[in-house]
Amino acid sequence: MEDMIIVGVIVILVIVGILSGKKHFKGEGGCCGGGSTPVPKQRKKLGKVVAQKVILIEGMTCEHCKNRVEKCINDIPGAAAKVDLKKKSAVISLETEVSDEQLRAAIEDAGYKVVEINSKS
Repeated sequence: MEDMIIVGVIVILVIVGILSGKKHFKGEGGCCGGGSTPVPKQRKKLGKVVAQKVILIEGMTCEHCKNRVEKCINDIPGAAAKVDLKKKSAVISLETEVSDEQLRAAIEDAGYKVVEINSKS
């Protein structure tokens, strides 16, 4: 009888874990310590845009991740980001020259992995 109770409790814990994990990986639950209601950031305004780059990023799962990546890029002088969570990418607008290494370092310091950086025509 005790074994049945222990098995029942374990089954319930596994089900709860699977359901919360499913929400997390769909981007519906909170992760990264950001909670479930992220505050949208104001878009950074640039002067004349001289170049754009598209960066593919792994590790973003929710709006908090999106806001974190946008903030780390927007903190770079002359750069502004617009992140697409579903495409796992960021379009970076530049009003001055910013190196790929500087963009990569900012994103990876925030805890994400840069897969590819391309210039946008």
